[in-house]
Amino acid sequence: MKKVISTDKAPAAIGPYSQAIEVNGMVFTSGAIPVDPATGQIPEGVEAQAEQALRNVEALLEASGTGMENVVKTTVFIKDMNDFAKINEIYAKHFTGAYPARSCVEVARLPKDVLLEIETIATK
Repeated sequence: MKKVISTDKAPAAIGPYSQAIEVNGMVFTSGAIPVDPATGQIPEGVEAQAEQALRNVEALLEASGTGMENVVKTTVFIKDMNDFAKINEIYAKHFTGAYPARSCVEVARLPKDVLLEIETIATK
């Protein structure tokens, strides 16, 4: 049975999808973009956007009863592969112990023209 996860500590879905879904002890987050849920603002610069997107992921995981330490897979979509090292620096601060498996792809465009989007799969 799947359970819809929703929190006001992460940006609301801007389409017909859930912020996250839990099924069989696994949590699947939708792509988190760097929108501040309190203000609706998008920070300037890739480092600030990476930080905000990861805070949004953390909020979704917390709402589902898990955390970053239980993330097993991430997918990072970035607007410019030249930002890879900067994003990695911020990314590494949010994970402890064994890093999750990860895919990272450059894309032509992201919602709201942000510079990155991050989705995760975590265990409970």
